[in-house]
Amino acid sequence: MQILITGVAGFIGANLAQKLLLQGHDVVGVDNLNHYYDVKLKLARLKQIQLCSTGKFYFHQKDIVESEQVQPLFDSHAFDVVIHLAAQAGVRHSIDHPKDYVDTNLLGFFNVLELCRNHQVKHFIYASSSSVYAGNDNFPFNEKDQVDKPISLYAATKKSNELMAHSYSHLYKLKCTGLRFFTVYGPWGRPDMAPFKFAHKMLKGEPIPVYNNGRMLRDFTYIDDVVEGVKKVVESTRESPNYNIYNIGRGEPIELMNFIDLLGENLGVKPNLEMLPMQPGDVTRTMADTNALKESHGYSPQIKIEQGVKLFAQWYKKYYLT
Repeated sequence: MQILITGVAGFIGANLAQKLLLQGHDVVGVDNLNHYYDVKLKLARLKQIQLCSTGKFYFHQKDIVESEQVQPLFDSHAFDVVIHLAAQAGVRHSIDHPKDYVDTNLLGFFNVLELCRNHQVKHFIYASSSSVYAGNDNFPFNEKDQVDKPISLYAATKKSNELMAHSYSHLYKLKCTGLRFFTVYGPWGRPDMAPFKFAHKMLKGEPIPVYNNGRMLRDFTYIDDVVEGVKKVVESTRESPNYNIYNIGRGEPIELMNFIDLLGENLGVKPNLEMLPMQPGDVTRTMADTNALKESHGYSPQIKIEQGVKLFAQWYKKYYLT
């Protein structure tokens, strides 16, 4: 298939591109390479993609907020699948920089959605987030839960994406699948996320900020399991219903303090903790109910937290300390 991945230099995008290329698909990647975090890491991910020996990869530095930058790609390719991962991420960043989220997550999302409609794309797959469940009392989080009370602008934009995709699916018969990712971690991850921040401060001997005094549960999901879930959705393009939303998570939450201890063991350091109150927009616990994706696509995460943290710590030390 010919597949477009937006946000291809991102954590999930880069890993997914490699997997699809190794299966022989042709991948066109788009990313604006913004400075939300270290651009060198994004460029290093792109280099890893280009090392794949099968499939064809074409990278274009474009900004989805500017529709005219992306339209030529749709004009010159007949995309079977568009996987839209480009977004302004981060709950806490959305509190201080709301316009970034409106521009990229709303206008940028609309631009890609509209291009898919006008170019008869067979399947539009997009990244949502477990953040939409904030304020939800049910546990574990199920796709049928009400998620109409977001407590951060980031979550509000992701819920808005789901609603926009639903309307396009209904009005224009565009096949749309939303994927709610749960705390993705692993090698080549995002520096703004907890595992990176913890590792950085541990190795420098600096105190680690631990919010809500450590009373947090997180459904940490290893990157390979996330990519496998996305790949299964891509492969079932002709079989799945016209509109769907799926959780992609491990389904086995771990206490934050246990995660920190496990990371410290694998880095060979003793964590120095700074206990802090709850942050605005954050949630105390997350856990994915993955039965829907399991029943429809055979999704079954394989990487246990002990193995995943070990692989992340090994990569982190190799990438940053050698």
